[in-house]
Amino acid sequence: MVSFLDRLRAYRLVAIVRGVDPEHVTITCRVLLEEGVRLVEVPLTTPGAESVIAELAADAPAGALVGAGTVLEAPQVHEVIAAGAQFIVTPAVTVAINAAVEAGVPVLAGAYSPSEAWAAHQAGASAVKLFPASAGGPSYLKALRDPFPKIPFVPVGGVDVLGAGDYFAAGAVAVGVGGPLVGDAVRGGSLDDLRRRARAFLAAVR
Repeated sequence: MVSFLDRLRAYRLVAIVRGVDPEHVTITCRVLLEEGVRLVEVPLTTPGAESVIAELAADAPAGALVGAGTVLEAPQVHEVIAAGAQFIVTPAVTVAINAAVEAGVPVLAGAYSPSEAWAAHQAGASAVKLFPASAGGPSYLKALRDPFPKIPFVPVGGVDVLGAGDYFAAGAVAVGVGGPLVGDAVRGGSLDDLRRRARAFLAAVR
């Protein structure tokens, strides 16, 4: 069985699709999946996120995983798993990590400081989401990896197509990207432009 960490290392890109219109969020996710993005996160701040997750998970391409993001509480973990979420993402070190681990669902746990990164790792997170990555940049990631070489880090927040390579050079196993990839597609913007951005990011992470 291929682990979530193996998929992070293989695909190297987590698309974060956050919006206020569930229909546009669903369409955006489908386009990204069509273009070859294989890890898609739908944050719970999106209205109707559970329904979006359920619809996407029901017919996602082979090898693709649909996850729930901005998960904070244990009840939310159980709700999104019931909806079909295949991985959990938290913005910080919260009880959701323990709940996801106990439920046997991989979790990408948000952390920024060394203490938070270690706590997330010790709690059983499959990988640590370095957030907000833009606050310290690739040099901060490299500094974190010096004492924690075995913790898999996924920088999120401010990662663009030109800077992704710098994070990989600093030791990232994958990057999480929202706005620079999604753009205005979640507000009804051009899907052709979305496809072009997706192809550019996929080329950059390869």
